[in-house]
Parts: sequence; C-alpha cells; structure tokens
Amino acid sequence: MLWTILAIVVSGLGAAGIAMLLRKLTGNRLPKWIIPAFGGLGMLSYQIYYEYSWFDHQMQRQPAESVLVASETGEVFWRPWTFYWPMTTAFTVLDRKSLLREDAAGGDVVAFNLYRFEKQHVDRVSYQPHLLNCITAELLPLDAQKKPQLKQLKQIAKDDVLYQQVCQ
Repeated sequence: MLWTILAIVVSGLGAAGIAMLLRKLTGNRLPKWIIPAFGGLGMLSYQIYYEYSWFDHQMQRQPAESVLVASETGEVFWRPWTFYWPMTTAFTVLDRKSLLREDAAGGDVVAFNLYRFEKQHVDRVSYQPHLLNCITAELLPLDAQKKPQLKQLKQIAKDDVLYQQVCQ
C-alpha cells in the first residue's frame, strides 16, 4: 500500500514536470493551471492502471500448482470508467497440491482448498476447505474444524472448471 501511494505521487510529479517543460518550451504561452491538471491526470492514470493490472499481478504471484477457477468483475459508481470496462474485483484459485482423493460409499470424493482473493483497500485472502463428490458433482464447504456445512451444499456443473480440475 505504501509503495502504491508513493508510485501515485511520483507519477503525479512526473506528469506535472512534463507540463512545466511544455510551458517553458512554448514560452509560457500555456496557462499555469496546466501543471496541476497534468499532475492530477498523471495520478489518476496510474491509479487506473494499477486497478486494472491488479488481477494479472496477483495471478503471477500464485504458485504453479494454482488454477484459476472463477473470477468476478464489477462496476463502482465513483469509478465511472468501470461501467464501460469492468475490472476484476475478486477471483478464486484451486490449490492442486491440496487435492486428496478418497473412495467413499457414494463415489469418488476429493478434498481440497479454495483460495479467494478480493481487491479492497487492502487485499483480502481467505481460504476454505471443500469436498467434491465426483459422481454427483456436489460441492460441500467445510468449516475451520473440517466439519461439513450441509446448508451450503450445492450442485456444480460437470463442465465447470472446478469440476474438471478436481475430478480428472
């Protein structure tokens, strides 16, 4: 977060410096207000770049065993450009190292962990263990004590990326 703020300030100062140079090159014919306007545009431009590159940056930081299984895009009213180009605000990653296959009476059951990354003012990461029955395609989340949360049992499609990665 500190480095992001520093980068925003530096980009604003750099853009203001370019405006000062342009003003001097034109013999001060450009108005003085162009300097803070360029500074503000430089800071805003870096912030937009940072927000849209967040997803790619986070994916590059994941280990090779991680597989993207879902992502969410969203719009925010104080960022009007997101209505035209929605940005990724959250994504879920499967940890393939955590796959643990068990043969149960109802079929092949696989235990694994899903990690969810959310873009907020401070990035949030949460993980939750799950069970997936590969025969019935039922996904069951587990709590912190590895006890099933039966109220959250859901059916997933067999062509879903999560099903494909876990059951094959």
